[in-house]
Amino acid sequence: MAAIVDLDSAVAESLRSVVGDALILDSLEAARRHIDTNLGEDTIIVGPSMDQDSALLLAQSMRVQRPSLGVILVRKRVDTAVLAAALRMGVRDVVEERDLPALAAAVNRSRAFARELREQAPESAADTAAARGQLVTVFSAKGGCGKTTLSTNLAAAMAAGGQHEVVLVDLDLAFGDVAVALQLFPKHTIADAVAVGEALDESALRTLLTPHSAGLTILSAPMQPGVEKAIDSALVSRILALLKEMFDYVVVDTPPAFDDQVLAAFDASDSIALVATLDIPALKNLKLTLETLDLLDYPRDRWNLVLNRADSKVGLSISEVEKTMGHAIGVQIPSSRDVPATVNRGVPIVLDDPKHPVSRAIHQVAESVVDGFAVNSTGTEGEEPAKRGRRGRRAR
Repeated sequence: MAAIVDLDSAVAESLRSVVGDALILDSLEAARRHIDTNLGEDTIIVGPSMDQDSALLLAQSMRVQRPSLGVILVRKRVDTAVLAAALRMGVRDVVEERDLPALAAAVNRSRAFARELREQAPESAADTAAARGQLVTVFSAKGGCGKTTLSTNLAAAMAAGGQHEVVLVDLDLAFGDVAVALQLFPKHTIADAVAVGEALDESALRTLLTPHSAGLTILSAPMQPGVEKAIDSALVSRILALLKEMFDYVVVDTPPAFDDQVLAAFDASDSIALVATLDIPALKNLKLTLETLDLLDYPRDRWNLVLNRADSKVGLSISEVEKTMGHAIGVQIPSSRDVPATVNRGVPIVLDDPKHPVSRAIHQVAESVVDGFAVNSTGTEGEEPAKRGRRGRRAR
């Protein structure tokens, strides 16, 4: 059940029309009494006529006293200042009064989160560490190698149609294309985390994510130019650490540069997929990348070399490439005109045609970069090994 707090009964009824069974209250004091006497309550919706500061104080206190209780703030208009203040104080979601579908989605998320917390059993520190999600960073020092296409398909393959919880982070902060490639229109991006600052936690971060129909979630790059300068490596590190606690797998798409944010992703990575194509400029940059990773002391057992469009007839053999790199090519992805066609439709090829040779190769990438991930002959995840649960959960 949920409770709606608003002075205007007509507005409250409008909000209740999309929430379903909900109690209507006319003051935040009444809401506090309701919370105290109803320990199973999972969602409080604070309507647009209620004082914002008082609503934020309620959210702040519930964040500590009742972590499973979500406070959803409804405003006539939502701007950056309102969103930042709300997230800092622990509000679960902020929606505009007229956006009733967004309110319904926010209530569903709040209820699902509360249900997960109630289902979590106490566990040892060792169990918690074992349940942390695995993070894979996809990198190429040269643009045009198919890095973003690999990232989106890899994340979709790992999600396995919703069997795993996967988040794809677009860390190409200036020119990220993940949202475009998946034909998504995010309401929030990683840039919104800047205003939240040190108050950023799982609840606040979850409001910045955009769901995709493939069963995966996106943290989009900024949509406006110039704002990427405010996203420092410390914030990136905090975001990735939180996401590893929240999801089974984290896939990070990156720009073709060794900037501080990319190094923060490398530091958090369990595996690094290094993408190149069979052309001299790309292979030169791959060689420089390997030498740089060596200089920075990133363990070689985390490197996974992926050769995209590997069947191109350009006079270079795989054995020559491996000899030059001093490292084996882990997976070879063939060329196909079907790949740009699926990109233009916003559908990863692993979903559009799971048995396609490119799809099979991407599943091989997933197996090579993720511990315990396996697919069967149909291109879907197999029964063994067992799925990793995220924090507080085990595969059932």
